[in-house]
Amino acid sequence: MQHRIIISGGGTGGHIFPALSIADAIRKTEPEAEILFVGAEGKMEMEKVPAAGYRIIGLPVAGLKRSLSASNLALPGKVLRSLHKAGEIIREFKPDVVVGVGGYASAPMLWKAASKGIPTLIQEQNSYAGLTNRILGRKARRICTAYPGMEKFFPAKKIILTGNPIRENMRPFTAEERTEGQRYFNLDPELPTVLIVGGSGGCGTFNSVMRIACRTNGGAFPYQIIWQSGKGYAGMTQEMFSNLNGVSRNANGLRIWGNIRNCDFISRMDLAFAASDIVVSRAGAGTISELCATGKASIFVPSPNVAEDHQTHNAMALVDMDAAALVCDSRAATDLFPAIEELLKDGQRRTTLEHNILKMARPDAARDIAREVLDLVEGK
Repeated sequence: MQHRIIISGGGTGGHIFPALSIADAIRKTEPEAEILFVGAEGKMEMEKVPAAGYRIIGLPVAGLKRSLSASNLALPGKVLRSLHKAGEIIREFKPDVVVGVGGYASAPMLWKAASKGIPTLIQEQNSYAGLTNRILGRKARRICTAYPGMEKFFPAKKIILTGNPIRENMRPFTAEERTEGQRYFNLDPELPTVLIVGGSGGCGTFNSVMRIACRTNGGAFPYQIIWQSGKGYAGMTQEMFSNLNGVSRNANGLRIWGNIRNCDFISRMDLAFAASDIVVSRAGAGTISELCATGKASIFVPSPNVAEDHQTHNAMALVDMDAAALVCDSRAATDLFPAIEELLKDGQRRTTLEHNILKMARPDAARDIAREVLDLVEGK
């Protein structure tokens, strides 16, 4: 019998890439399984999911703006239309189970599925569960979590500690892969390298700090920086680099200026990790899981613009285990580069962070979640 599975959610790479990992793991066990993705119209999953070989349908759902915005007035109508369309998708596709990975589209699909008695599974990425997942968790059959201690948010009998799914090429890298990464980014192997990455959309704090640092240092850093500035800031970085002298591009499309390597989006994040000695990042759950799997010394700058401040909770789960460092977003302009330089000088500290973060890795998360999904399909 062919299993029919809906995976819903998206909005950012932090939701999409884990969802694709779960789908790939299901297909490895059940090659004939029919998998349908449901995302949000206009979001990046509508491009990334078909590129990975899966069918996707978009819902007209959107998130609530944290600031006053006229778009919030249209939100109730979009939610109602999304619930209606979710019901239509369920009637037509007839799923055996619906999986929610977080993001705008996840809530309407899981709500409709649960109301029709279809088994649902929530993949909770964060160490602090948001209100939507806490509500959906009341009807979910199983909740796969990335952190221990989630009983304060969900019924203990439903929780399975699996970790977050990650891309298959995320693991400790070899010396050969480090060399390949250095070639890809045109790096000097004699100099240490820092990766600054704010997610697929970019990070205003990191970009502001980098612009100031570039004006101050003129690109002459005593170490190398790979800087993903994000597609949402493409205009800003284009303008910045157009006003600088000596900017070039390598064969992979990277802007090169002094010891800076910049691009809007890094397609080979595995090589960026492999080439880096330190990673500076927001504290999204998916990124943290990949840094655990790769064993990278990391400095987290949690975003303050997220629900329930969950990125700070995510980061502190590692800081408390001496597995990462943390710089507050409000202090990044003054504290981030001193923190980077201090960690670069202290090899023993970097080794400690690398050892401790690697101990927190759960590299088989996608396989374990896929097993739970298929167990639900089979009624176990």
